[in-house]
Amino acid sequence: MIIKLIMNTDTKTLELKLKELGLADKEARVYLASLELGSDTVQNIAKKSGVNRATVHVIIMEKLIKKGLMSSLKKDKKTFYQVESPEQLMRLLREQEENLKHKKEDFKKFLPELETLYNIAEEKPKVRFFEGKEGLISIRDDYFKAKDKEVLSVYALDEEKNIFSAEERREGYEKRISKNIKLKIIYSTSEPETVDQAGIDKARLLEKRVLPKEKFPISSSLFIYDDKVSIVSLKGKLVGVIIENKEISNTLRLIFNLAWEAAEEYQ
Repeated sequence: MIIKLIMNTDTKTLELKLKELGLADKEARVYLASLELGSDTVQNIAKKSGVNRATVHVIIMEKLIKKGLMSSLKKDKKTFYQVESPEQLMRLLREQEENLKHKKEDFKKFLPELETLYNIAEEKPKVRFFEGKEGLISIRDDYFKAKDKEVLSVYALDEEKNIFSAEERREGYEKRISKNIKLKIIYSTSEPETVDQAGIDKARLLEKRVLPKEKFPISSSLFIYDDKVSIVSLKGKLVGVIIENKEISNTLRLIFNLAWEAAEEYQ
């Protein structure tokens, strides 16, 4: 029994190695059965391998003989099949190596084109679209994840108040503070502030410049953070977009800084 168990284990290992050389599962079983039997008939090879007779005949004639691993001979009007020297398996390995070499050379020809497509894909902005109030909240939650902890914004304050309640805006503010996100903001409003809030704004991680609503009727909000830009339309249908692209975000950051300097005269 112990010998039989070892034989079975060895057979499974040999089958695995033969499959690694390119033989299919049943081809490996037929090959090993023939190797053990020596020269024998299809019927006996089928019995030994556990593969049905018709399949064994096809495997031998169409696969193993064509691969040079088996041959046939006539004895007393019967056809016998036998395995050629296992050295022939090394030829299969050499053929695989040659095929791999040719594939490698062919692939090298297409590699530059694939790299070009890859680079183009990397340079394309990643764009996500959002709709409705929940979509705007999703955009807000995205810039709360800013890695550089600073968000630049052009803000339509009055329109935001029309969409979000005081409680919702307070929740957003508290979440931003908990994330330690500094907000640098340019906004327009029809309700100018009358109290100096410099100290309060500092505690709120907020730096702002206010524009007169009649001269700058901003109706969309813009946020710049990390390599991203998000834009939301706050009039009519609520829609928003997040664009992830380093060059776009850098350019809009420069434009924001220019607007920040220009807004000084209205303070």
